[in-house]
Amino acid sequence: MVKFERSRDRDFKTGGVSSPHNSEKRGGVVKFEENTIPDQRGFTTEDVLWALGIWSVILTLSPVILFYMLMVA
Repeated sequence: MVKFERSRDRDFKTGGVSSPHNSEKRGGVVKFEENTIPDQRGFTTEDVLWALGIWSVILTLSPVILFYMLMVA
């Protein structure tokens, strides 16, 4: 049986890891441009179809789940 011992001089292997944020200033203020926030708000057709699809699945499976729960109980 082989026993492995951890070196106690350091906790993590950080020698080969490079951080991509070394050159960036931390804690700065994020600048927003005027055109980044869309003026048009509300639900799109895709949102409505997605919600209808999810609710149809939920309402279709509810009687099946209820019947299963009654049979198991």
